[in-house]
Amino acid sequence: MSNSKKVSLSIQEAQVERPVCLLAEFESVAGIIRATKAIKQVGFRHFDVYTPFPIHEISGLERMRVTIFRWFIFLSGLSGATVALLLQWYTNAFNYPFLVSGKPYFSLPANIPITFELTILFSALGTFLGILFFGGLPRFAHPVYRSNVFKRVTNDRFFISIDATEPAFDPIKTKDALLSLGASTVDEIYGFPPSTYLLPKGLPYTLLILVAIAIVPLANIALIRSKSSPVPRLSIIPDMDKQQKLKAQAESTLFIDGRAMRLPVAGTIARGELREDDHFYRGKINGDWATTFPLTISEEFIKRGQNRFEIYCATCHGLDGYGHGSTAKRAEELEQATWVPPSNLHDATVRARQVGHIFNTITNGIRNMPAYGSQIPVLDRWAIVAYVRALQRSQRAKLEDVSLEMRKELEARRKG
Repeated sequence: MSNSKKVSLSIQEAQVERPVCLLAEFESVAGIIRATKAIKQVGFRHFDVYTPFPIHEISGLERMRVTIFRWFIFLSGLSGATVALLLQWYTNAFNYPFLVSGKPYFSLPANIPITFELTILFSALGTFLGILFFGGLPRFAHPVYRSNVFKRVTNDRFFISIDATEPAFDPIKTKDALLSLGASTVDEIYGFPPSTYLLPKGLPYTLLILVAIAIVPLANIALIRSKSSPVPRLSIIPDMDKQQKLKAQAESTLFIDGRAMRLPVAGTIARGELREDDHFYRGKINGDWATTFPLTISEEFIKRGQNRFEIYCATCHGLDGYGHGSTAKRAEELEQATWVPPSNLHDATVRARQVGHIFNTITNGIRNMPAYGSQIPVLDRWAIVAYVRALQRSQRAKLEDVSLEMRKELEARRKG
């Protein structure tokens, strides 16, 4: 007999239905528990128990075979962790080393989040694919659903199915044994062998086509990286790649020199940036430092200044203004020779300065103090000046500085 004939015969044999399992029906919880224990004691391993509700007495008695599936998931997760670590090492430490604040190019703690995510992703994909492969899927229904009596499994009946793959399986003897254990009925279930539950004929070819299509973007990326081209790259989703504007260093045909980047036109001022008021914007009146505020001072305005002072100034000058902020203390501990201690805002020299001078110091900086004009709006700078004045006055307050109501309250407390 030729090999082709042998193959055709084996296929025909595989397509013939054969006994798959014996399905025994029991009418009570006690009966299913007794039968399950007896089957387990006899040595049957390939059997399943079906009940309409959990029965804890038989938990662990039915088959729970250890398979290679758990190792497959473990290896999938391990592959994800390995791919993540290698990818981060290659991109950050090998292909494009990038130094950040003196930190190492590759550090395990910094790469844990991505490693964790890919471990979970690969494990999930491995679980999904493993269930399809090791579970013999797709199988749209188990042969036991062919039994009419099995429909009552969700209502008031209990069933045990013993697989025909059981080494000690004998249709007649096993059926008699189940009946002797109290089974009301025992049906012989027929079906195709598991090996015949194959994928639909066109599905493998469909999967191959999808895999081939998925490789196209990767191949295109590899091609783009391996060579240069005068043609602009293909943008399937352009997003904001192409806009009606000229980017930095781009060429422009509008101007004679061909440059897109232009210097401000001499003698021009941007709209809203005239700032004619020297008192408000520069702290000066007729070229001298202003001694008055350019706006009305209120309690709310001073509280705003306190808030901005604590954010920008207290780190060096301290919350009390004596120059003992956290940054200053740390610099003193390090004993840096280039460190210049911050000014004591309560010093006579600072108290004697005009408010316009203090405003200018905040705006443009002084000595080692940087300029905060680009960070703090003009109004907030004046609010800080107002709070500095209030802070200075608080350390040298006189009795007449206190309101009459407060003086009466202080007097009452003193006498009490």
